[in-house]
Amino acid sequence: QVQLVESGGGSAQPGGSLRLSCVASGTISSLQYTRWYRQPPGKQREWVATILRGGSTNYEDSVEGRFTISRDNAQSTVYLQMNSLKPEDTGVYYCNAESSRDSYWGQGTQVTVSS
Repeated sequence: QVQLVESGGGSAQPGGSLRLSCVASGTISSLQYTRWYRQPPGKQREWVATILRGGSTNYEDSVEGRFTISRDNAQSTVYLQMNSLKPEDTGVYYCNAESSRDSYWGQGTQVTVSS
């Protein structure tokens, strides 16, 4: 079993920055990749970014160049650095991690971008 806890959400103005954290505990050695998703108000959950076990990353087109996903193995933490925030980045951000057998989700953290 793996437990994921997100933090770091909050409010920011357009053009501002926030850094989200996802701390993993449990059998984290089984994890193959970690992803960030978000759910804008009234919309379905959508994928934002992925970091693979080997460190490779990829991003949804609208966040490419603005968001950076990274990992601190010693802290069992995956980060999402969000720069140049836009109002359309508003939503609940979720951390997701998968092993070969299971998929795990955190509880989500709210991000609100407005002036």
